[in-house]
Amino acid sequence: MREKLTAVFQKSPYGYIGYVEEIPGANTQGATLEETKKNLVEAVQLILETNRMLAEQDLIDKEIIREDFDIVTA
Repeated sequence: MREKLTAVFQKSPYGYIGYVEEIPGANTQGATLEETKKNLVEAVQLILETNRMLAEQDLIDKEIIREDFDIVTA
């Protein structure tokens, strides 16, 4: 079984807020639930992209091994 992430959406006076429980900083808002869902996907993509960039900067001039990593749970 693949590990699943949990998106949480909450109605607010201005629309909706949303976040991913397992990824700190992955949060957003939108006027509608659909807009909030779309924005949350973009927020997660930006966090992953930024984390990759920061990690690459830390690894400059270091010997490393890179491989694909799929999270699988029992």
